[in-house]
Amino acid sequence: MLSTKSESDITSLAPSSPSRSPKRPVYYVQSPSRDSHDGDKSSTMQPSPMESPSHPSSVGRHSRNSSASRFSGIFRSSSGRKGGRKRNDKGWPECGVIMEEGPYDEFEDKAFTRRCQALIALFTFVVLFTVFCLIIWGASRPYKAEILVKSFAVHNFYIGEGSDFSGVPTKLLTVNGTLKLSVYNPATIFGIHVTSNPVDLVYSEIPVATGQLKKYYQPRKSRRTVSVVLEGKKVPLYGAGSSLTFTQNGAAEIPLVLKFEVRSRGNVVGKLVRTKHRKQISCPLVIDSTKTKLIKFKKTTCAYH
Repeated sequence: MLSTKSESDITSLAPSSPSRSPKRPVYYVQSPSRDSHDGDKSSTMQPSPMESPSHPSSVGRHSRNSSASRFSGIFRSSSGRKGGRKRNDKGWPECGVIMEEGPYDEFEDKAFTRRCQALIALFTFVVLFTVFCLIIWGASRPYKAEILVKSFAVHNFYIGEGSDFSGVPTKLLTVNGTLKLSVYNPATIFGIHVTSNPVDLVYSEIPVATGQLKKYYQPRKSRRTVSVVLEGKKVPLYGAGSSLTFTQNGAAEIPLVLKFEVRSRGNVVGKLVRTKHRKQISCPLVIDSTKTKLIKFKKTTCAYH
């Protein structure tokens, strides 16, 4: 039983007996490291296991060392190609950690700051635009429409006896005529819209004829003559008719007053900036019932307020 030995035992004891086999030089194979993977690749090569059959244990140990060296060399080589990253205590390459830029409150503060800046910019624009509009409005105020009453043409004038719609007897007055006005717009930067309230021809506080100036647009720096037709048909005078006096030929001179108001509006900056003006006009006149001539007015005849 003692004499029986396995082949592996004989092989393992072979290196320990110097008399049987001379000691041969041992060569080690080293894979390219991180420092020399691009350099010398011709490291000293150990003879293959076929060349040294008498040292199987050393060959096996060397093969394991060679594999480990080769694996570590490849790892070091690959890590070296990526810039030579540092390693921790366990040999693993250290990875960079992405740090947060800061707490979320900073983003909220930035968003709040941007909102405040936008509100401030909007408020500044509104204030500046308001100041600009006020300046334009103040500069346009002096440009008022100039209105002059030029003439009144009587087309029909009749006084007679009659009764009103309820049957009360009284004097009745019928008047038809045309009033002409001259309107001048002195503004240099905007036109005006001109209109009026009802134009009344009044006898003793009783409107005996009424007309209306139609609304129209007048360009800047322009003059225009407009006409207003006044009509009154069988207007009862009641007690005011008792003061009328007639001549022998039936003629009568009736004192009347023209009363109306002219309104003008200018759009300076669209509908945002407007200028509005009103002018009340009062013109006395006397109409002869037997004559239908043109009545002209002087500038000083009428009162403009």
